Amino acid sequence: MQGQADLFLGVVETAPPIQKSATPRIPVSRQEQKRTFRLHPADFETAVDALESSGQYRVLRRLQPRPVVAPRISVPGERIAVIVDTETTGLDQTRDEIIEIGMVAFSYHEDGRIGDVVGTYSALREPTVPITPEITRLTGITSEMVKGHTIDLDAVEAFIQAAHLVIAHNARFDRPFCERLAHGFSLKAWACSHAEVSWSDFGFEGSKLGYLLSQCGWFHQGHRAVEDCHALLEVLVAPLPGNTDCAMSHLLASARKALLRIWAEGSPFDMKDNLKKRGYRWNDGTNGRPKSWFIEIAEDAYEAEMKFLRQEIYRRDVEPFTQRITAFERFRAAS
Repeated sequence: MQGQADLFLGVVETAPPIQKSATPRIPVSRQEQKRTFRLHPADFETAVDALESSGQYRVLRRLQPRPVVAPRISVPGERIAVIVDTETTGLDQTRDEIIEIGMVAFSYHEDGRIGDVVGTYSALREPTVPITPEITRLTGITSEMVKGHTIDLDAVEAFIQAAHLVIAHNARFDRPFCERLAHGFSLKAWACSHAEVSWSDFGFEGSKLGYLLSQCGWFHQGHRAVEDCHALLEVLVAPLPGNTDCAMSHLLASARKALLRIWAEGSPFDMKDNLKKRGYRWNDGTNGRPKSWFIEIAEDAYEAEMKFLRQEIYRRDVEPFTQRITAFERFRAAS
């Protein structure tokens, strides 16, 4: 049997060169014939099931907002929550303005089960400053779109009046803007689905809304306020991987817990790295809070935190300023 090297034995070095054609050939690319599948809409789900059952494909469905059920008969024991999202002219809660607000109200039970959508609200607002190209790129909202639009504050107050809980996916951002817009927001308990659900513990590699929604099998038009509210509702109601509960039940459990905010005022400067490593954050004092490092901990962790501060930071007996923070105070700009 000949090996590959044998193929070269006996080759005459003076072999004639390969003859080229007098007229150059024009290369012709052979296009593969495309196969077109024409399905009736009624067959779409069958096709999706076939793809996903193969284990080789994962299909995302366009999110269809849940219909509003109204009028309706209230179920004993149920409560009302409002998901809120804002689009703004920037990140500065003291200067920038809301250009769009979206809200979705829904019923829920104490165990986290979600019931009906009972109302939606969406409005654009023309700010006193031009909308920058960067904000337009992020939100899709232009100055032309909001021209002449205002938010009906009475309608906003009426919409949130019955809410037992207001939910945002970044409540630390949305709550201060909402409280500047309408006083009723400052009277409500707030929960943050971004910070108060341990997404990584359930196998998620991120906590951005678009990513979480895709992991639930949906896609949507992101960064428009009411669309993001509908998206978050589906994320909250979806079963968590490897868990019989939904995210809403874990969010409620977190929101019900009070936290202690400890201010390490006057801590030695050379201890800042130790505080930062421990989880302390710096507050510059411009928001009415102390100019100091601070941390928020569970109530049952208080004694351990005092031991850390006294032995490793101050190295003396101290009683730092401590606040008890509930869902009614959490995520405020200056709480």
